[in-house]
Amino acid sequence: MAWREASIVEQRREFVVLASVKGANVALLCRRFGISRETGHKWIERFKAGGAVSLADRSRRPPTSPEKTADAAEAAVLGLRDAHRPGAGAAADARSARRARGQHDHRDPASPRSAGPFRVGEAHAAAALRA
Repeated sequence: MAWREASIVEQRREFVVLASVKGANVALLCRRFGISRETGHKWIERFKAGGAVSLADRSRRPPTSPEKTADAAEAAVLGLRDAHRPGAGAAADARSARRARGQHDHRDPASPRSAGPFRVGEAHAAAALRA
């Protein structure tokens, strides 16, 4: 006999259907499905409250983030960081122009060839925050 492949939601639906049969032993079904009795009863209650749709995984993300920094403050911090970075100004503009022409200064720590993944990750993080 071949193994049957089933998604998590299908397994939960099967569990709930079997558990809803009159006289079903929920503890035995929980052992069979490899879940705790608490989890089994949670799925039974969710199914009773919302049907098969409620058997899908729910997001664990909190609905609100009261401690989140305001977008305007975040943008101001990023602007200040960019303005006061070492090497900002005319020298940075010259390096950017050389990079655009494909002339890398290998002694320059900000050169893409020697900067390493830290600066790349830092740039992507800043871009993600700005987006």
